[in-house]
Amino acid sequence: MQKISSKKGIDFRIRKLPSRKLIELKNPDRIAVLVDKLPFGKARLKVAAGDRVALGSRLFEDKKRPWLKFLSPAGGQIEQINYGPRRVIRELVIKLDRHEEHLDFKRFDLQDVQAADRRSIVDAIVEGGLWWTFRGLPFRDVPEPEVIPPLILVNLAAKEPFAPDVELVIGKDLDLLRLGISIVKKLSPRVVVYTHVDNQGVLSKAGDLVDLLVDGNYPAADPATVLYRLKQSASENRSWYINAQDLLLVAGLFSTGRFPTRRIFAVGGTRAPFAGHVESRLGVPVGHLVDTHAIAPGSRFIAGGILRGYKLEADGFMGALETGLAILPEDKEAEFMALFRPGFNKPTNSRAFASLLRRGELEYDCGRQGPERACISCMYCADVCPVDILPQMLYKAILAEEVEEYLAHGLLDCVQCGLCSYVCPSKIELTAAFETAKADYARQQ
Repeated sequence: MQKISSKKGIDFRIRKLPSRKLIELKNPDRIAVLVDKLPFGKARLKVAAGDRVALGSRLFEDKKRPWLKFLSPAGGQIEQINYGPRRVIRELVIKLDRHEEHLDFKRFDLQDVQAADRRSIVDAIVEGGLWWTFRGLPFRDVPEPEVIPPLILVNLAAKEPFAPDVELVIGKDLDLLRLGISIVKKLSPRVVVYTHVDNQGVLSKAGDLVDLLVDGNYPAADPATVLYRLKQSASENRSWYINAQDLLLVAGLFSTGRFPTRRIFAVGGTRAPFAGHVESRLGVPVGHLVDTHAIAPGSRFIAGGILRGYKLEADGFMGALETGLAILPEDKEAEFMALFRPGFNKPTNSRAFASLLRRGELEYDCGRQGPERACISCMYCADVCPVDILPQMLYKAILAEEVEEYLAHGLLDCVQCGLCSYVCPSKIELTAAFETAKADYARQQ
């Protein structure tokens, strides 16, 4: 079994990280599809407010790629269609029926998958509304199904803070995992299944399915970081990846012939009423996962990771791609005589505070601890970058609009992990600048 290591990154010591306790919840009254958080271009609705939908019926499709569609993760009634600026569809809220109607899709067992050709497998995933579970690098977009990728990475790792424990995700679904991997192997001549060396439970359960071990701090197990360590030619830059829970969704579709809805969420953070795992379904309300009334005012709900996620309202819903919910203080009040305090409880990646010498958990908040200033070329960002680029030089090339120069500095290798922004003493939003430049370049192509 091959092993790769990443020497850079950060081991976050956040107070109240999710424990391995798993709580199973009953169905909520309502779920939502956050359209603006999905990797679609522009959505074309196939339903209207008040319509009744079945589990697996079509909700919307991509205007430019009509074959790319999203199906209803619930049976019930479209209660609301909420819009953002310029009438962009933001979310669809569905009130669940007590007995949900469902559509049936073609079922496959392991032998059926092994005997099928690639076209049949692709058609089944597309018709089942789960092609969005596959993402293409370096832009993390939804790939074209006709293109055969040089490599597909199957991510069975969970090194990111507030990512669900992979062993809990897999649980007793080893047969589903095997079926999912067999499905993926029909899509590319090369498939690499990897996990982190810390995931001993995964190795003991499914070690025969794992091809690669990854070692290192966050974001060592991110697919883009793994690809950076593995690739041998530029042709592999357009590889695909799929995460463990999404792989089980695809396998569940094939196994049962129904659109799958099961989701495990990791919940935690300084302000969280509990820290653990919750089993529910796609599009669950935030208030169904945690008692929002028991959380102190001035708290922020973050879906998708503290460095690369987004803010949710207490009455909001979890997006289809998000499996983690962190609850942190918005910002602490300014401390009196803060300059002269040693800072034993302040998170830091430099020698500015005494907490660097402390081994215990620390309390994180969402404050920037100061306004943005000019880059001082301190190299902190380069010290943590998992793909060995020079973020400060890349940032300056982007500001100068020198496309060839910022490509040469490794824009397309950027993992978008957020570490460069996190450690920057000048408070520059480096990651946001890189994401914008990468998206602009993708549109030009």
